[in-house]
Amino acid sequence: MTRIAAVHGALPPHRHTQREVTDMVARTCLPPGADRRVLDRLHENARVRSRHTVLPLDGYRDLDGFGPSNDVFIRSAVDLGAQAVRGALRTAGLRPTDVDLLMFTSVTGIAAPSIDARLVTRLGMRSDVRRLPVFGLGCVAGAAGTARLHDYLLGHPDDVAVLLSVELCSLTFQRHDTSRANLVATALFGDGAAAVVALGCRRAVAGPEIVATRSRMYPDTEHVMGWDIGSTGFRVVLDPGVPDVVRHYLADDVREFLGEHGLKPKDIAHWVCHPGGPKVLEAVTEVLDLRDGALDVTWRSLADIGNLSSSSVLHVLRDTIEQRRPEPGTPGLLLAMGPGFCCELVLLRW
Repeated sequence: MTRIAAVHGALPPHRHTQREVTDMVARTCLPPGADRRVLDRLHENARVRSRHTVLPLDGYRDLDGFGPSNDVFIRSAVDLGAQAVRGALRTAGLRPTDVDLLMFTSVTGIAAPSIDARLVTRLGMRSDVRRLPVFGLGCVAGAAGTARLHDYLLGHPDDVAVLLSVELCSLTFQRHDTSRANLVATALFGDGAAAVVALGCRRAVAGPEIVATRSRMYPDTEHVMGWDIGSTGFRVVLDPGVPDVVRHYLADDVREFLGEHGLKPKDIAHWVCHPGGPKVLEAVTEVLDLRDGALDVTWRSLADIGNLSSSSVLHVLRDTIEQRRPEPGTPGLLLAMGPGFCCELVLLRW
């Protein structure tokens, strides 16, 4: 089996309370003297206490259009990505030259050469390292990327594969946009990065095994999540019906997937769930009939750093490993959902 040797998270230097972010959004999005009660309620109900951003809050007033925002993305993604990969390799006891595949994912900026290409020389990786930049998966990419590392390592059992996720959601902030979707996004999303180091079955290493994976696309749901991309950058598409999609599809998919491996939801000792927001987490808990506290690590991550899109579930995975210290042999399920609309499931065994 593929084993996860290390997970390392990285956060940018600027940390803000939710109230500080709310006040900045009010100054930037709402007309002077406008009633801000809806904004305040959305931010309070997000159950986020603090978030990190790549710029000081006042710096977002000076970003005019997609170009300047994307320039900040490229510089910051390289810096934060290097920090995440170095930390993960150090934890795994490996060197940059040991890496055979570097996969990079983000949905909050674009670059050519891609961010992974810019990191190869900076990190001291081999010139023949395989690279795979991925754009468009959004929040599901942390789980999907981990699953694709497993796919690669099944065919290359002697190799070392690294997934790097960098999501700088603050750079997609739309000034003067008072739509509910934009205000909800400003309540939930933060900036961060994470890296996963996975090893093929011929390499001896401690860490959770990837037992199996499952991808699922849901019909006629393309409209519920994504971006409208224009001259001002990435304008969020976030339908309030996302929790209903979760309620309609997730339980059957999880039960069928687990059943193929002789398991039921009640057998899962550790749920590594993407913190999509309170309503999504409540829907997951409801349809899977999860025990009290099953998603505590996810709720804590949401409160402490917000939703980091694809990086978030990897932060939850790291926190599960470090804080919960799962017993050897116990099963876990890593799951995330994202644009498509889709779901990715990764069955783990510690």
